[in-house]
Amino acid sequence: MAGYRSGLEERLAKYLDKENVPYLYEVEKFSYVTESKYTPDFFLPNGIIIEAKGFFKPSDRRKMLAVQKAHPHLDIRFVFQRDNTLSKNSKTTYTMWAEKHGFPACIFPDIPPSWLT
Repeated sequence: MAGYRSGLEERLAKYLDKENVPYLYEVEKFSYVTESKYTPDFFLPNGIIIEAKGFFKPSDRRKMLAVQKAHPHLDIRFVFQRDNTLSKNSKTTYTMWAEKHGFPACIFPDIPPSWLT
């Protein structure tokens, strides 16, 4: 599967080659936006929004970056159950990801007192 993302793509490329149909494979990218709703876990009186996360799925990470981009004024912070790595092959932990993207984060139950007042 040299350079193709699936067996079907590879078979289709071979078919197009056999039929002498010229083509380009994945030479352009197009941005798109999907509309969705975000429901925060906890709203604190001081304006802080706390997201409680056990497993921090890739889809949740994408969602939070999209929310941050759409609503940069929100003060969203994460409370993680554990500081796991993003995947088996990653050295990046949940808190490292959060820090990189400007989200304050901690591991439960070590919530900074300043978040709560």
